[in-house]
This record gives sequence, C-alpha cells and structure tokens, in this order.
Amino acid sequence: MVMPALDDASLSAIWLTLKLASITTVLLLLLGTPIAWWLARTRSRLKGPIGAVVALPLVLPPSVLGFYLLVAMGPNGPVGQLTQTLGLGVLPFTFAGLVVGSVFYSMPFVVQPLQNAFEAIGERPLEAAATLRAGPLDTFFTVVLPLARPGFVTASILGFAHTVGEFGVVLMIGGNIPEKTRVLSVQIYDHVEALEYAQAHWLAGGMLLFSFLVLLVLYASPLRQGWRG
Repeated sequence: MVMPALDDASLSAIWLTLKLASITTVLLLLLGTPIAWWLARTRSRLKGPIGAVVALPLVLPPSVLGFYLLVAMGPNGPVGQLTQTLGLGVLPFTFAGLVVGSVFYSMPFVVQPLQNAFEAIGERPLEAAATLRAGPLDTFFTVVLPLARPGFVTASILGFAHTVGEFGVVLMIGGNIPEKTRVLSVQIYDHVEALEYAQAHWLAGGMLLFSFLVLLVLYASPLRQGWRG
C-alpha cells in the first residue's frame, strides 16, 4: 500500500533517483577500477596530480562542478560540440547529462576505496602469482579481485549512496524537469518551496534513514576495512 504522502511526482523522483544511482555506480566501477589500480601501483610523478583531480569533488562546491560541466556539455562547449557532431544533441537537461555529472561528482567515493583495497593487498600475492606464470590479466581477475572484494562492496555502497544524495550538480546540469531530470533531492526542494512540509518530511526522513543504514553497514561491519576515506 502506497503512503498517501507520496504523490506521483515523488514516486517518479524516487524511481529516477534509483535508476540514476544504479547506472552511475556501474559506470564508476568500470571506469574507477583501472584508475584506482593505476594509482595504487604507479610510481609516476603524475600520481599526485591525477589523484588530486579524482578527489576534487570532495572539496569543490557542487555548484562549481555543475557549472563547468554545464559549460563543457553545452552547445558551445567542447563536449557539446562533439556530441552534436555525433548526432547526439547536447547533454544538459537530459538524463544522460545527469549520468555524466554524477560520474564526475561521485568518482572519489568509488576510486579511493578501491585504491585503498588494492594497496592493502601488497606485493606477495602478486609475486606468488608471477612465479606460477600467471599473466597480468589472469593475476588481476583471480588474485586481486577476490582479495579486494571488501573494497568493491564498499565502493559500490558509497558510490550509490552519494549519487542518491546529490543536489547541486544534478540541479545545475539537469534542471527540474518532471519525470526526466527531477531527482529526489530536487523534489524535496520543490516541496519545501511550496510549503508542503508533510511531503518533504516523508522524503527527507526516508533519505535520513537510508543514509544512516549505509553508514551503519560501513562502520559496523568488516566492510569498513576496505575503506579509509
């Protein structure tokens, strides 16, 4: 039975948010894994600058990141010109634009736990695999991935939860289009602006409970060993 306080607009925003967080988490795991592996293993001088770029969303105001992504993906921006040339149109104020912005904004919450997990493995398992003539890919999939499993679980939880709680970036890039770019945090903002505090309480309370459960899982279970940031 659906609670009366959750109207169609709120239900649509919840579904859109879950869809966005799921897609973003999968993309972040695919993109973040090689980045985290490189950061964990490299001795290059570029490790510091690249690590700083990955971690930038931790300290950069979401509105600033959202603004520059909006400019880059707009019709006159480099990304926007590329997508238009490819016949894809422009990304701002579309669900695809929300996904791109979410990937950038939640990147450190996936890369850093993975990097920590990779660094914690050490050299011995890799050396043992090398003595058995295992190739780099074989070593990664049969040795590294199983040992780094807690880091992957933690990265997935953090990436998903952080995307669910986005506001500034998604509002800047996606605007407030019902059933298209209006996510849960924006829906709460709309309810508050309209003085619909009862509806805002239902959604905000749900997000508060969700955030608490995420932190409870991370801090009260062995999964926290895979995350130090």
